[in-house]
Amino acid sequence: MDKAFLENLLAFDRQAESVQLRRRSYELLRVAPGSRVVDVGCGGGTAVAELAALGADAVGVDAAEEAVVFAREHHPDCRFEVGDAQRLPFADESLDGYRAEKLYHALDDPDKACAEARRVLAPGGRIVLAGQDWELFAIESDDPVLTRTIVTASAEGIGHGRVARRYRNMLLDTGFDDVSCEVRTAVLTDPALALFTVTRLATGAVQAGAVSEAQAEAWLDDQRLRADRDRLLVAIPLFLAAGRRPVTPS
Repeated sequence: MDKAFLENLLAFDRQAESVQLRRRSYELLRVAPGSRVVDVGCGGGTAVAELAALGADAVGVDAAEEAVVFAREHHPDCRFEVGDAQRLPFADESLDGYRAEKLYHALDDPDKACAEARRVLAPGGRIVLAGQDWELFAIESDDPVLTRTIVTASAEGIGHGRVARRYRNMLLDTGFDDVSCEVRTAVLTDPALALFTVTRLATGAVQAGAVSEAQAEAWLDDQRLRADRDRLLVAIPLFLAAGRRPVTPS
């Protein structure tokens, strides 16, 4: 995870849809002054700073040390720790809120991470999972067949590229109650962010062997031309699931 990637994460964080998604996640967490909340996979630390501004006792955890260093540089008044989502550095039932955004697709075992979230949450504690389904990206293109091949291959090359559609069932299966699920859409037309996204998809499809480098480059050339003419569009469905650790044992 290099600095350029983290800077792109911050750019995504500033998008209107991203801001709205985070605000909704805080509502679902029912953040109150003094709430003990962790943001797992905190990246650049935007959510931790916003949670702290709401009065929460917030901490960010990320497995990448460079992300934690980056977050500390941008939010020196906030707390960040290096940690594994599947083995969190918190005692049983010690937190009131758990949040993870755009993380579970990158984990070895998302179900184990969800069980770990239940462990650290106190009875009545809230969890929110947010993330994209990599197979459902919609991209404007003159070659929809090749575009779908690239998107699907990229999703298959990601460890758990379709996990977001499982969030609701995952929470239920892990023993959470009061479970809800929403789907929102982020629309990227900004050339830098959209091209960053489609380039990542094309690279994944080449690595998966689904398309040749020449096919990927021709497809990207079309996307670059669209960017030059302000005709580039990438739509990303974002799943937002929430639940509660039961107050009484289930």
